[in-house]
Amino acid sequence: MAVQADRVMALEEWEEKWNEGRIGFHQPHVHRMLDSNIDKILCGRQQVRFFFPLCGKAVDMKWLADMGHVIVGVEFSEKGIKQFFEEHGLQYKEEPVPAVPEAKVFKSSDGKISIYQCDLYKFSSAIEGRFGAVWDRGSLVAINPCDRQKYATLMKSLMDKDCRYLLDTLEYNPEFYKGPPFLVTEEAVQALYGEDCDIELLQAVDALEERHKAWGIDSLLEKVYLLTLKAN
Repeated sequence: MAVQADRVMALEEWEEKWNEGRIGFHQPHVHRMLDSNIDKILCGRQQVRFFFPLCGKAVDMKWLADMGHVIVGVEFSEKGIKQFFEEHGLQYKEEPVPAVPEAKVFKSSDGKISIYQCDLYKFSSAIEGRFGAVWDRGSLVAINPCDRQKYATLMKSLMDKDCRYLLDTLEYNPEFYKGPPFLVTEEAVQALYGEDCDIELLQAVDALEERHKAWGIDSLLEKVYLLTLKAN
């Protein structure tokens, strides 16, 4: 991890990726790790409020909303947000966010999906309260490694007491690829969340695809963890 510790990407670089259509991180289908572990997140609960950090235009949001759940996402790219609503044929409206100058929120007409266009670190529980579930795919692995402690502190502050947080990570040899997505080891997850959360490794799968070989790596392990707040 040390070789990636100083790697920094500006928000403008992510915006550039969207504008140029370089969004290999986007998946056009419901993520297999979410699909196969959805029962462990829901635990029979209905109308769960889900938080999607750095949501992009993830189709998972529509999938969960169609089940009756309520979705709140945060994404820096306005283009990505608009593409989400347009590609799903969803009517939406834009509103300012009084608590965050220059931010906007895009809301579906049925009120089930709200996506905030802003810097993730300017979002807080003061804006939307706390959540019963989190789906963290392509978020912790995308943020600058130097910001991880700040990120974990924010995520924990957004968890309601019964929150079930599904965290998706990637493991590979960082000597061969500088990221993003960045290497996030089991030890890193424990260091970031272990003091406040119980952590269960739910699944580990070989995720190497042909496109990843262009990164110079020959192995890619995808792991998904379930995080729940420890009882006080």
